[in-house]
Amino acid sequence: MKKISFLLLLIFCVLAACCQKQITVVQDGSGDYRTVQEAFNAVPYNNKKPVTIIVGEGIYKEKLLLDSTKNFVTLIGANKFTTILTYDDHTGKISPIGDSINTRTSWSFKILADNFTASNITFQNDAGFSAGQAVAVESDGDKAMFNNCRFIGNQDVLFTNNEKSRQYYQQCYIEGTTDFIFGSATVWFEQCHIHSKKNSHVTAASTPQEKKWGYVFNDCVLTGDTSLHNASLGRPWRPYAAVVYIHCFIGEHIRAEGWSNWNNTDSYKTARYAEYKNYGPSADPAKRVNWSRQLTDEEAKEYNVRKFLSNFMLNK
Repeated sequence: MKKISFLLLLIFCVLAACCQKQITVVQDGSGDYRTVQEAFNAVPYNNKKPVTIIVGEGIYKEKLLLDSTKNFVTLIGANKFTTILTYDDHTGKISPIGDSINTRTSWSFKILADNFTASNITFQNDAGFSAGQAVAVESDGDKAMFNNCRFIGNQDVLFTNNEKSRQYYQQCYIEGTTDFIFGSATVWFEQCHIHSKKNSHVTAASTPQEKKWGYVFNDCVLTGDTSLHNASLGRPWRPYAAVVYIHCFIGEHIRAEGWSNWNNTDSYKTARYAEYKNYGPSADPAKRVNWSRQLTDEEAKEYNVRKFLSNFMLNK
């Protein structure tokens, strides 16, 4: 664990050391800008040089968009509990231009750029428990990295939306109700805390058939509200959905059979759901659905976080 943490820290330090530009955001006006979107706007189009944006404490209620050409942005908060980026769009809400908000437009923060990194920040959609689909972060760019961040909301919190995208989350807290981690990207979750607030589904992967990996949860902790005992590890949004939990603590909120087949559709027949040496009150492999599987020792060795991160660096 310490070696992995050191590797990620080294990556952040390298980015910071070679930065040509640093921007500060402070709500009281003592920084370069008062809002995060103003800081994003200051990043040049077709950007090729690292830019660090330091965000002070406060609740920033903004619907944020990082353009697809504003690459190499690092966003650093003062404290993950007190630097909060939030908005409250949700399905059915009417936008300022008169459109009805849907899942794909409900985001509080949409990241289209590549090589985005963030640390020490809460990303939130505070539309409410009964609001329906309400995305906190839609991460579309390639090589996105999040360290020590919080993702707060209810349904559809973290949308990893782009089958060509690779993403990495370390020591992050992610909470929600239904399908609160979903999409088609290849994503590694390292030492994250995943918390369910409803008897529903943690993941809804839509991994393309040609992608070997979808979601990999390594050394994570899965917990739920005390009233829950029937949540699932995931359900396949599309055929060939791929989700693997390795060395994870599986709390008692997860149903014994582990997974859901999405209302008896056929997607489960090709879903690639697996586990390896998980532990906790709901980790018994003998009780799992017969269309999920346990990895062998040799298969588990293929899931190597160092190789995953090295691929990021080689493709910078």
